[in-house]
This record gives sequence, structure tokens and C-alpha cells, in this order.
Amino acid sequence: MSQQPRCQERHQAQGVTVEVTVAQVRAWRNQARSGALAGGIDPAEVDWLLYEGARLERLTFRLGQPGDRLSLSRSLEELTQFWQQRLGDRTPVQYLLGSVPWRNLNLLVSPAVLIPRPETEAIIDIILETQGADSAGIWVDLGTGSGAIALGLAQALCHAKIHAVDCSAEALKLARSNAERHGLGDRIQFHQGSWFDPLVAQQGQLAGMLSNPPYIPSGEIPHLQPEVSHHEPHLALDGGDDGLTALRHLVQTAPQYLQPGGLWLVEIMSGQSPAVCQLLQDSGNYEVPQVIHDFAGHDRFVLTQTNHR
Repeated sequence: MSQQPRCQERHQAQGVTVEVTVAQVRAWRNQARSGALAGGIDPAEVDWLLYEGARLERLTFRLGQPGDRLSLSRSLEELTQFWQQRLGDRTPVQYLLGSVPWRNLNLLVSPAVLIPRPETEAIIDIILETQGADSAGIWVDLGTGSGAIALGLAQALCHAKIHAVDCSAEALKLARSNAERHGLGDRIQFHQGSWFDPLVAQQGQLAGMLSNPPYIPSGEIPHLQPEVSHHEPHLALDGGDDGLTALRHLVQTAPQYLQPGGLWLVEIMSGQSPAVCQLLQDSGNYEVPQVIHDFAGHDRFVLTQTNHR
């Protein structure tokens, strides 16, 4: 569903290169893939490490002769260290590389922020499909983390004012860096605080609120994959006993900040849509909510608007 950005973006140049042969890379790749299979890790991650992490030219590598020279942005020794850490500690590749592709962006990430997921990319497309690229007004991304949703909004809605909120100073520092490296630093205002708290001056004025809040029930977190439970910030995962603590708060507080007819859009865990829709309906402040499924057919987003009071 991803679309090309509507607003111009500036990119940074790549740095140092390391020369290796096709034969060396093939030998390293085969060994790493064997380790992945033995460790229960998708061997496709090896190619991600090579193509994204070391900037290996895919076609040149596939068609090259054993003695042909290739340029990498990281040495094979450094890649080996990364891969050993991936296998031993189950550290996500995204944290090892310090970045992740998301829509057309390349976002800096660290263990201070949740790794932006591909399914979350659709939240920007939902805005474009329901509101249009010419939508203006004030929009907010609550719990911005790496800044992914805020940056996606800033690209998609060129006439809108974007605010991004997070309670973590470390996350906000990373989000600001992502905005600057993609030429969007002047489009987004960042605030530290809990949910709507820093936006008192915008009460009743917001055109829309987007959020990918913590929604996993506390008791389920220890049973998640170690890549998630051992490495990603629990602050961004833990949704309380029933997984609905943050979602319940957003339902209750958003009407005070959204303008009449203001958009309310959140990502949820599969299976939570009946409970979230019930919360919205019980509040009496929203139109009939709409459940939107991801490509796998799971209920992934809930969309509604505040009443036109």
C-alpha cells in the first residue's frame, strides 16, 4: 500500500567502502545461512544484513564471477560480529545495524524505541485514502518512538502541522534525528510527556490523532520471541493486564483535544477490535468505529471520528 512521498526529502551520503571478492562474500553468506538455519532464524536475514547493512549491490553479486571485486560499507569481520550477536543474544538485526527501512524512509533505531513494523506502514495509507493528501490542520502522533508515523504523516500531508509526543527523552532524541536526516525537522514539533499532556495549547484543535500504543497484555510479554521480550522497550509493549490500558486512556482523553469530527486512528493487537470498538461506543463521543485489517487478514487498526457536536 506504500505510496511515494508527497513532500521533497533530502538524503545523506554513504561513507567508507571495503573491497572484497564475490567468492569471499558467497562463502560468508553460505556459512551465515547455515548458522541461521541451525539457530531457528530466517536465513533471509543474512541477505538483509548484506544488502541493507553492508550496501552490497544485489545484481552485481548474483551475476559476478568468483574473482570479481565488490564494495561493501562494512567489512566481513564486522558482519561476522553482528551475526554472532544475532545468533547468540537474539538481538534484532535492526538494532545491530541501527536502522530499519520503513515505507520510503530509512529510520535510525536503538533499544530505546520499538522497531517500526511493516504492517504499521499502512496507517499512513489509511490517512491518505480517507482524508486525502491535501488535508491540513494539526495532527499528532502519540507515543512516537522512532518518529516513523510522524515522519510518514509529514511526508503525506504537506499542508498539515505535525506534533509528535513521547514520554522517553531518549526516544525523542532519536525521532528528532530521523526527522533531520530526512529533511523533515522543520515540519514536526516534538514534545516530551505522557500522551496528550504536552498539548494543552491544542485542546479542541486537533484534526487527527494517530498512535501505535503499547497493547500487549503484561502477562504475555515474557512469552514473546526473545528478540522482542529481551530487547525491545517494555514501555512501548506493555498494555497492562488486559492490554487495553493505553487504548482506554486514548479513548477517554482524545475528545478533549480533537476538533468536532476529528480523526482517531490507532493500531491494535489482533483480536482487540471488539473491545476497542466497545470502549469507543460506550464513551458516547465518537461516530461508529471502523475496523481495518492488515494484509494477513488480522484486525490491525481502528478508525473513527469524534462526534460533530
